[in-house]
Amino acid sequence: MRPIQARISLGALAHNLRVARDHAGAARVFAVVKANAYGHGLSRARRALAAADGFAVLTLEEAANLRLMGVQQPILLLEGLFGADEVATCAELDLWPVLHHVAQLDWLQRLPPARPLQVFLKFDSGMHRLGFPLADHAAIVARVRSLPGVAGVTLMTHFAQADEAAGVDWQLQPFLSEMADHGLPWSSANSAALLRYPTTQGDWVRPGLMLYGASPFAEVPASQLGLRPAMSVHSEIISVQTVQPGEGVGYGQLYRAEQAMRVGVVACGYADGYPRNAPTGTPILVNGRLSRTLGRVSMDMLSVDLSECPDAGVGTPVELWGEGLSVDSVAAAAHTSSYELLCALAARVAVQETD
Repeated sequence: MRPIQARISLGALAHNLRVARDHAGAARVFAVVKANAYGHGLSRARRALAAADGFAVLTLEEAANLRLMGVQQPILLLEGLFGADEVATCAELDLWPVLHHVAQLDWLQRLPPARPLQVFLKFDSGMHRLGFPLADHAAIVARVRSLPGVAGVTLMTHFAQADEAAGVDWQLQPFLSEMADHGLPWSSANSAALLRYPTTQGDWVRPGLMLYGASPFAEVPASQLGLRPAMSVHSEIISVQTVQPGEGVGYGQLYRAEQAMRVGVVACGYADGYPRNAPTGTPILVNGRLSRTLGRVSMDMLSVDLSECPDAGVGTPVELWGEGLSVDSVAAAAHTSSYELLCALAARVAVQETD
């Protein structure tokens, strides 16, 4: 078999949920498991995160799969209904849709579900992505509360800069001020807000990235936050080349050797989910020793500098990211985010579960 493999630690997922709960105070915790649990596998995440108070997903298919797996907790649909025909399915599966535009309210009014739904009513407090305008809150809340198909309402917003210096107050305070008179439960905290701003706890928190052991903050490593990486990606060197001064490596010859050097070829490429735009110098571990990638990442392979790894050869283990090398550091070098790297893990990569 091709040697590349991802290892998913169920124990790390469970540990990270406990960290989230420690920060949540009295709030209940939705474990965000959309996008196949950020590449970790929905079934694995469901088992490892079974202690969550609820799960948050994107699609009816994900929600239905969780119900088939035996999940009894609330399931939140983060983008709500995509069509009127989904109202009945939400009632059948006891799903909690997020309502964020008028058409969704019209569908609920025109086709009231057989069983009234718990809904999350999303307001745009400044991100300008999804949500009703804050200025319209009185009319929107009144209309939703009047719908016979609605059993209960939780107010919701989402932060644009919880992971940056700008923080959350510029969104949180107007949201809380406008919503105060409604006397309804509320939810606002993503991973970054949960870790840094206790005032965002509300009644429900929605951690995602932190559950998988990555940091939402560019300047703070996940280990400093008490998080453990849930995904480790490993492969091996499958070839060794000796490159002379001035000779190039890989497509486009983007890296040229300044001196004679040994170059390892690793069985991992962008078709496995490794970022194609990762430049020379992206960190990589060769038999536990820190090294760097060289040149352009290919579809199935990448090159690594063996100058400081004299004993490395064909079959030497390599870690792309994981317990010894954080996914955040690889993402930073590749000018992308750990979200993208985790979610991009390809189906062709074999996965092993660990405790």
